[in-house]
Amino acid sequence: MTLTQRSIGAAGQQVSAIGLGCMPASWGYRLEPQDDATSIATIERALALGVTHLDTAAVYGPEHNERLVGAALRGRREGVLVASKAGLYVDERLTVQRDARPESLVAGCEASLRRLAIDVIDLFYLHRVDPAVPVEESWGALAELVTAGKVRSIGLSECSVDELARAHAIHPVAALQSEMSLWTRDALDGGQLAWCAANGVAFVAFGVLGRGYLTGALPPGVVFPERDFRRTNPRFTPAAMEANRVHVDAVAAVALERGARPSQVLIAWALAQGPQVLAIPGTKRAAYVEEHVAGDGLVLSSADLARLDALPPALGNRYA
Repeated sequence: MTLTQRSIGAAGQQVSAIGLGCMPASWGYRLEPQDDATSIATIERALALGVTHLDTAAVYGPEHNERLVGAALRGRREGVLVASKAGLYVDERLTVQRDARPESLVAGCEASLRRLAIDVIDLFYLHRVDPAVPVEESWGALAELVTAGKVRSIGLSECSVDELARAHAIHPVAALQSEMSLWTRDALDGGQLAWCAANGVAFVAFGVLGRGYLTGALPPGVVFPERDFRRTNPRFTPAAMEANRVHVDAVAAVALERGARPSQVLIAWALAQGPQVLAIPGTKRAAYVEEHVAGDGLVLSSADLARLDALPPALGNRYA
């Protein structure tokens, strides 16, 4: 099955516009019970459906997610763009910290290659800019990994336009990965999306489903498990969920009119933000992968987009 293709990476590799964010199998959402066999089968199902863009990171798990992706890739590596990241780690207090020192990034790449069981990482991101390390130093280390043949292209995640430009002056930025959805439009307002369009850089959007909320899958009064980060997220308080219901209702209305699922409308909205945009909705369930892929090619009308774009800003910060 051939899905709609878009360009990503230094060589302009064509990949499915709808990729798979693999994080939910190991990190962030409803982790009990954790079923590796089911998660691996979900990744395999995505590949069978024509998804050719898998996104993971060392910190997811931590380390667990890369092993899952590596297991799913055995015998299926050809034609698949594998993206991973370094620059974040979990300390002894189980909190996420930044470490983008050159030596840490190089060691992180070597460790990721071992966990993924592959010879080269197609796209390797600086997961976050480290305020203690000039971005030029971190980026220079990643550029050396390209020269060494360890990675094919490099990108950044959740950074400013200034940081993008400073990195791009040293070595081409292949992709910027940032959260973007109907209720998270920071990259539009902050200029990152426009900068990517002007500089031939792919924009990889995560969180396009609003962490599940925008699809309408989370009922009022839902109680999240202790290890689910939404439990303490400002947008998932009862008051915020009630106030933001206007977004859910608008998406549902468009979906009904278009004969589509809400998730498909949300992905289509993200892809409509520009030809440089790719979406990586995250899931660990094969049924959701099938639903997302079934919406491939859905094009929203200008009236649909205007209706969705007119929605008010979401109540609550996206992180605590």
